[in-house]
Amino acid sequence: MKIERFEDLEIWKEARELNIFIRDVTNEEPFCKDYKFRDQFRSSAGSIMDKIAEGFERDGRKEFIQFLSVAKGSCGEARSQSYRAFDYGYILSVKLDDFLERTVRLSKKISRLISYLKSTEIKGTKFKNLET
Repeated sequence: MKIERFEDLEIWKEARELNIFIRDVTNEEPFCKDYKFRDQFRSSAGSIMDKIAEGFERDGRKEFIQFLSVAKGSCGEARSQSYRAFDYGYILSVKLDDFLERTVRLSKKISRLISYLKSTEIKGTKFKNLET
């Protein structure tokens, strides 16, 4: 399958769902009152989906790999922030576990796509047979 839009990438869709999950969690009290941390958490989650999109739109395999790497880093940042949220008493262990599972799964998928792109001869936006 040829992917022509970043919106068709499974990892972008999962990153979007994660972003919505974080928005919902950070809208709850007492999290919503810690404005700086709330905004930082939301920003790291938003960065995951944004970097996937930006890298895809750059039209080159090497740039896409670079932006996927940044997205993976943002995924790790958001995962670390979820521990802080738990330690601060903003989320319960059930939400922490859910969040950790989502971010680890997404990080692994990003890694697999990076590996695929490193091993392929495809050089531009024609990401033929791109695994979603």
